[in-house]
Amino acid sequence: MKKKAKIFLAIGIVISIAAFYFAFKNVPLNELLNYLSSINYLWLFPSVFVVFISFALRAFRWMLILEPASKISFWKAFHPLMIGFMLNCILPGRVGEVARPAILQKKENVPFSTGLATVVVERIFDSSILIILFVAMLAYIDIDPQLSISFGKYNLNRETLVSIGGNIFKLMIILIAGIILFSFSSIRRAVKWTINKIPPLFSLTSVSLKNKIQKFCASLICFADNLSTGFSFINHPKKICICIGLSFIIWVLSAFSFYIIALGCPGIKLSYLELFAVMIIICFFIALPSVPGFWGIWEAGGVFALSLFGISAKEAAGFTLASHAIQIFPVIIIGVISAMLSGVDTLQILKERKNIL
Repeated sequence: MKKKAKIFLAIGIVISIAAFYFAFKNVPLNELLNYLSSINYLWLFPSVFVVFISFALRAFRWMLILEPASKISFWKAFHPLMIGFMLNCILPGRVGEVARPAILQKKENVPFSTGLATVVVERIFDSSILIILFVAMLAYIDIDPQLSISFGKYNLNRETLVSIGGNIFKLMIILIAGIILFSFSSIRRAVKWTINKIPPLFSLTSVSLKNKIQKFCASLICFADNLSTGFSFINHPKKICICIGLSFIIWVLSAFSFYIIALGCPGIKLSYLELFAVMIIICFFIALPSVPGFWGIWEAGGVFALSLFGISAKEAAGFTLASHAIQIFPVIIIGVISAMLSGVDTLQILKERKNIL
């Protein structure tokens, strides 16, 4: 593992431990265990089924995004997607996001940068819908503006949520603007022209250095071409509309899985919209660095979100732990099965991408 990956993991561990502490510091262990034993886990099965459907829709959406660059079947999109999400749950640095295009390159001969571009587009769809739903949540869900919850030296309140949502919105706008600009052939030509001007600047250096620079620039131009191919989805308005609809349904189903789990959790008497808000807040929290599987920050986000609706610390901690496990472990199991069915040696693929590990 590279030094930067180790640093990222160390930061994630510190954040996760701190998040666990502040999320559970007011909940005695015996009370938490008693609550977890009181949950009706029969609700796990319909919840997991809904989660599976949402991932199937994700795979179909990714297949549509990939279609202008490379037409692949549903299962050839589903298996890399599930393997990627599985790796995010068990390995640091969220390597699953880059494992997916690496697997596509290995199995379907789709250039890595093209696959990576489609993953970026997919994340933009998710972030865009999440922001829209967040705005709707603030408009229709009553959150006391005076309520403030302390996590160490930080105070989390409605204003904090608005600030986090605003930052995500700004990042989303930057990404969308970059994709739109790169879709113009004149911009791509300008980028290539600039790259081609780099080797002559080193004309007085050694032959070996000049060759390395020329090789690097040629690879950079190839990367830019493949990237633009991955972004070519933007030229298909009908597919964009379909993917917007799919993205909305995916989040609706994800929130519904939370609602189903809550039916078996004592003390969690919240409406579907309120649990939708809880899920959105958790999504904001897991954008932070953490250990694999988002342990700690998921719980901190859940406890904070549930406290906004008057749920006690014990019920909030128990529900958040249970819902986290139900969301994470089926993904790991399905991802492992996908790796076995598709014959993918994920660790070997990641090692071949030296910029990942």
